[in-house]
Amino acid sequence: MSESTTCAVIGGGPAGMVLGLLLARAGVEVTVLEKHGDFLRDFRGDTVHPTTLQLLDELGLGQRFAELPYSRMTEVAFPVDEQHSVVVGDLSRLRVRHPYIAIAPQWDFLNLLADAGEKEPTFTLRMRTEVTELIRETDRVRGVRYRTEDGEEGELRADLVVACDGRWSLARQQAGLRPKELPVPIDAWWFRLPRKPDEDPGRLMPRMRGTRLAVTIPRTGYFQIAYIAKKGTDAELRARGIEDFRRQIGEVLPQLADRTGELKSMDDVKHLDVRLNRLYRWHVDGLVCLGDAAHAMSPIGGVGINLAVQDAVAAATLLARPLLRGDVTTTTLAKVRRRRLLPTILVQALQQLLHRVIAKPVVEGTRTGPPKPLIALMRRVPQASFVPAYLIGVGLRPEHAPDFARRPALDNPARRER
Repeated sequence: MSESTTCAVIGGGPAGMVLGLLLARAGVEVTVLEKHGDFLRDFRGDTVHPTTLQLLDELGLGQRFAELPYSRMTEVAFPVDEQHSVVVGDLSRLRVRHPYIAIAPQWDFLNLLADAGEKEPTFTLRMRTEVTELIRETDRVRGVRYRTEDGEEGELRADLVVACDGRWSLARQQAGLRPKELPVPIDAWWFRLPRKPDEDPGRLMPRMRGTRLAVTIPRTGYFQIAYIAKKGTDAELRARGIEDFRRQIGEVLPQLADRTGELKSMDDVKHLDVRLNRLYRWHVDGLVCLGDAAHAMSPIGGVGINLAVQDAVAAATLLARPLLRGDVTTTTLAKVRRRRLLPTILVQALQQLLHRVIAKPVVEGTRTGPPKPLIALMRRVPQASFVPAYLIGVGLRPEHAPDFARRPALDNPARRER
């Protein structure tokens, strides 16, 4: 079976869904292909940054997001001792409409975008549809071949294919695009523990003890925890078993030691092979890569989703009119990379710096806490906490919804301050 569309988007993550919605609001016929049957997957990036919150307002979706369950994070702090901490990133200092990071289940965010897309006559979301191959003719990508959950196979021809299929992108691989890998000294292990009602949801505080580093992310009703250790140690960690893992977590997070029994086995602990890479060229004729398919990010700083959303907004802004005219060229596609490359490089440089001066010394045992000069600076000049907050919460070259995608606000933004 062969079908056609103007733009085929591979992957229904944040980049794919934002791009699909924006292009559809421009009148572009767009089809998003998502291999899963729903968006319900644990330990995906669940941070919705101030720039994304403002984007939702610009799209007329702010009130609908406000009705979702989420917690607010306004500070990033480092512990100095058992009783004291120093704020190194204060988002309340940001002069933006929403000076906080919303911690919301990613599936709720994606479902919100999917519902908005369904209202656009040129938007199609096809779940349970896995892209298996690019269609290439005369040195140009002409569409994709797919297989549904029921085993049905077909072709979807398109003027443009957009790869939003993550860090292990099949489309990127088949297009012959190879990312440059940057050195990463750490991996992450994700799990959840209960959060008591009186425990502060507004502060993200990395904890360091010995060679152990953990970050507690406040969620509605629980903590999502990232345990950070040396890269390549997953097999060793699992061989030691759940009892040893509980002991390690109790040592680095003593305030949560009373609930580590909630981890029943190592199956409750999900390993993330941390990668930091980027493509030199984001496109070939007929295809462009966005988000993790163009640049995999470390979870340090939680900026990967925000960067992917910004990519999608920029791509929609640059590509909507050429798609409507039917004249998307390699020159047009190159503009997407040109617009988003500098923010990507600078964010990855920041993550490399954080790996080098914070994470690596701890997991290798050469330092047992945050850098003393950083703590001294933040104590003497609290206003300096604005800089990390801006880099994490807003980023470099924030994107705004193009005029064709904007809709009247359905809410008074003040109602969102709950």
